[in-house]
Amino acid sequence: MYKFLIKRIIDLIVSIVLLLILSPLFIIIIFILRLTGEGQVFYFQERIGYKNQKFKIIKFATMIKNSPNIGSGSLTLRNDPRVLPFGRFLRKTKINELTQIINVLLGDMSIVGPRPQMEIDFLCYSIDIRNLIYNSKPGITGIGSVIFRDEESFISKSKDPRKFYKNKIAPYKGRLELWYLNNLSFYNDIKIILLTLWVILYPKSNLQYSMIKDLPKNPSHS
Repeated sequence: MYKFLIKRIIDLIVSIVLLLILSPLFIIIIFILRLTGEGQVFYFQERIGYKNQKFKIIKFATMIKNSPNIGSGSLTLRNDPRVLPFGRFLRKTKINELTQIINVLLGDMSIVGPRPQMEIDFLCYSIDIRNLIYNSKPGITGIGSVIFRDEESFISKSKDPRKFYKNKIAPYKGRLELWYLNNLSFYNDIKIILLTLWVILYPKSNLQYSMIKDLPKNPSHS
């Protein structure tokens, strides 16, 4: 059975290997970020994590400083003016998320799991979901990340992004993350990692629904 101890051991091995492999890329990105935008390399943001405890997530800086207190706040829109030019590339390729390997090493996160939310977005979940969702450590990627890989475009189409997120995205995303918790296995983790790579290359693909048969049904497809 895929217990949390085994998952932690796998996370440690994978994160150490990835950090060694990606170090040259990280050095290049650090150099570019120091010379562009506002010169900020890393962005530390408070998120809700394992057992609903707060921690600081580590990302490459992609937006202007103090961006959570500007414009749409925690929600990033398509063509968001707060995103820096090089930051757009990092966000599109998801490279800005790779520094969370350090969070995995520290024990704050896992490679695969429910995405850690800012408190304002976490509170959009129902109480039942909030009580259960982080019984597994949050992940760099997860089934919610695969389904909502283009969340920015969904939100951007709404006249009220915050209301749309709370009423449309959060309920379904919460159901997806609970599905993961109830179906936690090494096999599903591998499938989610492969799907993450796939949707980065083919963002309009819906392969996840044929690859994982028992996913909660998307209300928009009802």
